[in-house]
Amino acid sequence: MNEKQSPQKKATIVSSSVAMFLVMLKLVIGLLSGSVAVLASAIDSILDMAVSVFNYFAIKKAEENPSEEYQYGKGKIQAIAAVIEGTIISISGLFIIYVGMKKLFEASQTTLLTPSIIAMSISIIITYLLVQYLSKVAKATDNLVIKADALHYKTDLWSNAAVLISLLLVYITKLDWIDALFGIGIGIYIIYSAYEIIVEGIGILLDRAFDAQTILKIREIISQHPEVTSYHWLRTRTDGTTNFVEFHMVLRPNIRLLEAHRIADEVEDKMREIDRRKSWVITPHFDPYDDEEVNEVMLHGKKNVESKSLIDKES
Repeated sequence: MNEKQSPQKKATIVSSSVAMFLVMLKLVIGLLSGSVAVLASAIDSILDMAVSVFNYFAIKKAEENPSEEYQYGKGKIQAIAAVIEGTIISISGLFIIYVGMKKLFEASQTTLLTPSIIAMSISIIITYLLVQYLSKVAKATDNLVIKADALHYKTDLWSNAAVLISLLLVYITKLDWIDALFGIGIGIYIIYSAYEIIVEGIGILLDRAFDAQTILKIREIISQHPEVTSYHWLRTRTDGTTNFVEFHMVLRPNIRLLEAHRIADEVEDKMREIDRRKSWVITPHFDPYDDEEVNEVMLHGKKNVESKSLIDKES
């Protein structure tokens, strides 16, 4: 029986196949024509293909169920993949800048302009369709790897357009340095686009909290429940696929465990409505009174807690 492919896996297969076609198209034209911009685009497509294949296996691993050894699952492998992808994009950008600078100093000529223009026009159409597809999957799944892939191919779309413009300008003006200049500009843009991917991946690996808007929604859900007296020690993180939430909520001291469990279920159900695309692991802790300061002392020590309290009072 064939294994059912998730939308994320299908997306990486499609992007890998498209990248392979574009590699063959651009590499042949780039090597024959001597165009730095086309060759730069071909190198970027080779990296696209390698990254898309890597992303497939990253998503496959991330979707594995938690095990005895990996009890929280392997979701963070997506963040590792995003950081690697961003780094590879940056390296490719540096190489493209190097090739462009080399052409500027050597003053080499660009040939086969008409085939190059046709090849890049085809590349732009195919890449545009791929970006639309990946963006749709990224929006539906909120998957970090597919987001990174969509962003990567979006930068390819702009770089391909820049390559086409440079070829047209060289064709009209016969000035070959335009091709090298555009190649350098594409390299700089590629490095800039990689920054966002790397930052997001590192944030997940370091257990960065949810964004302020999502945290505000969670706080409102807890505080607005009529049977919750107060709450503290709210902590959040995500691995890209699963959201993790921990918090202490203060209930009536004499409440039954069954009632406390019902309250927790009601709070958790509302939290999951914030984003149905992701799994949620929510861990509430029941307190008969607010013991936040006691917990802070146990975790950080008395001096740190006193400093924190003083800062809170001054602010």
